Amino acid sequence: MKRYLFSLALALIIILGLTTNVLAQDYYFSLDKETVHVYWNADGTLALDYTFLFTNQPSGHVIEYVDIGIPKGSLDLSTASADVNGNAVNLSESDYQGTGTGFAVVMGPYAIPPGQTGSVHVYMGRITGVLYKDDEDPNYTSAVFSPVWFDGQYVTGSTDLTVIFHLPPGVKPEEPRYHPPQNWPGSQEPQASLDSSGQIMYSWSSSDANGYTQYTFGASFPVTYIPAETIVQPPAFNFDFGSLFDNLFPVLCCGFLGFLFFGLLILGVISDRKRKMQYMPPRIAIEGHGIKRGLTAVEAAVLMQESLDKVMTMILFGTLKKGATQVISREPLKLQTSDKLPENLLTYEREFLASFKESKLGQQRKGLQDMMVKLIRSVTDKMKGFSRKETVDYYKGIMERAWQQIETADTPEVKSQMFEEALEWTMLDKKYDDRTRDVFHSGPVFVPMWWGRYDPSYGRTATTPSVSTSFPGTSTPGRGSAPSVPHLPGSDFAASVVTGVQTFSSKVIGDVTGFTNKITNVTNPPPKPSTSSYRGGGGGHSSGCACACACAGCACACAGGGR
Repeated sequence: MKRYLFSLALALIIILGLTTNVLAQDYYFSLDKETVHVYWNADGTLALDYTFLFTNQPSGHVIEYVDIGIPKGSLDLSTASADVNGNAVNLSESDYQGTGTGFAVVMGPYAIPPGQTGSVHVYMGRITGVLYKDDEDPNYTSAVFSPVWFDGQYVTGSTDLTVIFHLPPGVKPEEPRYHPPQNWPGSQEPQASLDSSGQIMYSWSSSDANGYTQYTFGASFPVTYIPAETIVQPPAFNFDFGSLFDNLFPVLCCGFLGFLFFGLLILGVISDRKRKMQYMPPRIAIEGHGIKRGLTAVEAAVLMQESLDKVMTMILFGTLKKGATQVISREPLKLQTSDKLPENLLTYEREFLASFKESKLGQQRKGLQDMMVKLIRSVTDKMKGFSRKETVDYYKGIMERAWQQIETADTPEVKSQMFEEALEWTMLDKKYDDRTRDVFHSGPVFVPMWWGRYDPSYGRTATTPSVSTSFPGTSTPGRGSAPSVPHLPGSDFAASVVTGVQTFSSKVIGDVTGFTNKITNVTNPPPKPSTSSYRGGGGGHSSGCACACACAGCACACAGGGR
């Protein structure tokens, strides 16, 4: 009987292990062949006919959905349809997880399992707003198109890619002009022929293409073959104010252009600075469903992309509370680490303290940067399969409940104790500085027992009364009541806590943007110009893309992959 039970338990463990491995699978497939017919119709609309041949790799996740991004313009979804291996399937706008707008092909019972090959056919019959005036000839219209491409981390092998332009009826062989394709491994010049309807056809084909590079194709033809109103008109600025302003016009024009130039330059600088501060890779924003519980306050701050000087101040407070270190100088910030570190120190806390053992400031900053890179990657790994939005909302709720308990505390003693225990969680608040000052603007603050380790000007011993309050990830040393509890004026206490972040910014890491940028270049580097800037992830669609066409006209199509 014991042998039977042991065998049964062993079998269950193996089955659960296999199930876990399956659930942990990521998407990994080859796009063996992709053919797209691009119909530029006489009414100025666009029709697309895609055929994809996917081979799901043995280690890949089941391909259950294929995202189809809508080209720049508007699609009449009632004209769209799809089938898998000849079997009709449904389309869903709500299940689409690509960039921009689009729809998902719901594979349903025809999902492609690991090790299997499947053909996905998608047709879109009417897309408007896709033709523009040609930059080089106002009598011509420009038609530019990029077929589907996928995120490189999910695609393997080469793709036999064929793109076929069908020009509007009536266009004569000597009239159209092709645009040299971008990033294309095949011939720059298309094969020209007539299709079964007698329309001119441009065809580009290469077996050396791949499924993760954006290829852009284009052609121009006379505007007389389509209705004039279907050509998208760029915004026009009319500076003709009459003869009264004839002499003033050049000045106004130059001034406007100068304002436009410097305005765009300033916006570019702002946008670039904002991107540099986004150190978390974007893919976790679309991964999976459900809340990732169990993160520490510091990990939650990283997930929320809080400023790194605040994140490291939170780590400092955590190590002080655990008795691992003490501040011996605040300007410059110097720490004295305990000879025997507490066993409950987390990995990033140990690496944080190790950085401060370096004698030179440059070496300290390098150590802190390496520590943050590891921490960001750790949070990214933990978030695989979970929803970033739901998780962020969850931890914001913890933060808000912590503040509510502090703000509604009956006595200064209880308020001080709750603030101490929830200190790191309250720091998740974007308005942490102002809120701290508001809460402690009057009355005394009974300082925590570790306060002397944070403020060298204050005594090294302090005790506070015990109040039972807990938050996820909080670790508070034991303490006892004392007849006389050390305290500070509330305003002084709030100012000291708030300036901790400023001290880190100005005295340790220097320029926050420059410090963060070095980390961002590792954890969230800028996308390469020739590929998509969108990335899919576990539990979601496996890839995506973004349009990036020339100003001559844009009708870029883009799509996601399977999940």
